[in-house]
Amino acid sequence: MIPKQYFLTKGVGVHKDRLASFEMALRKAGIEKCNLVQVSSILPPGCRKLTGREGRELLQPGQIVFVVLARNDTNEPNRLVSSAIGVARPARKKGYGYLSEHHAHGETAKKSGEYAEDLAATMLATTLGIEFDPETAWDERKQIYRASGKIITTTNICQSAEGDRNGLWTTTVAAAVFIL
Repeated sequence: MIPKQYFLTKGVGVHKDRLASFEMALRKAGIEKCNLVQVSSILPPGCRKLTGREGRELLQPGQIVFVVLARNDTNEPNRLVSSAIGVARPARKKGYGYLSEHHAHGETAKKSGEYAEDLAATMLATTLGIEFDPETAWDERKQIYRASGKIITTTNICQSAEGDRNGLWTTTVAAAVFIL
């Protein structure tokens, strides 16, 4: 059972109940009708990226769907929460890539998304034997990774939100959804 396709999606939900807030976030992401099974972080060789619309059209109510899921929530007014998925794909078509999930408090969407992207790229770089200084800035390492010719693309998707001002539960989700 190796996925051939995947798509990235995100959403935010607000509700008085924590679970309902999560459900609302899944609805915004368009994956609420599926039974989600969380998996770890390997992007299969040759797994093709679909748009969110293309991927959601392939889902059926009740379907068991494998996801790499980032989830965060708060009921603290104005508290910033974020959920991000990072993606790193190798240049070799037969090589596998990495997905990472990151959940943060107090980080902007840009910072959280870049952190998740950096995590995925660093995991891939270490498996490919790319030498780098982990203390250098992400932008610099990104150039080293690409210049190596071993990593072709990196990207991320992130959802951030401020906690509801009235203390309702606010949930963010980001997901890489696999299509079998």
